[in-house]
Amino acid sequence: MSDTPWLSEEEMRAWLAYIDLSTLLGDYLERQLQRAAGLSHATYNLLSRLSVAPDRSLRMSDLAEHLKVTRSRLSHALSALEKRGWARRTDDPTDQRGQLAVLTDEGFAVLAAAAPGHIAAARRAMFDHLTPDQVRQFAEIGEAIIKGLTHEDDYQAELPWRRR
Repeated sequence: MSDTPWLSEEEMRAWLAYIDLSTLLGDYLERQLQRAAGLSHATYNLLSRLSVAPDRSLRMSDLAEHLKVTRSRLSHALSALEKRGWARRTDDPTDQRGQLAVLTDEGFAVLAAAAPGHIAAARRAMFDHLTPDQVRQFAEIGEAIIKGLTHEDDYQAELPWRRR
């Protein structure tokens, strides 16, 4: 038998709520984006990350880290966006070994058209059910967990988007 203690009743309640929340919210937002804009949530996130970057461009390695995907997966996703004219790749002028992913005007227009419905869906699914204090607490809880995970060197070394 393991020496690892079981979760307390409250910890189990929180854990199961997190599991259900992540599954249900992810599915809800994925379906909303598919119905309203014909986009996957992953595509929306990629377009969104590029839209807020300076000059609407990011180094491929930085974009992979932001999206928490492997560079190979990002390359495939970007190829699909390039075929639609929503993004392009260009050499990084500051490092000839790297490439930049750049959001095109057409890609920005797709994102701009999808964003109002997506934001409304996120508000309906999550924020409409929380008080302002709960929203603040939710953000603090998420940030604390992320900080705990991202400060473990062994964990960081194993992240697929961190591999060189």
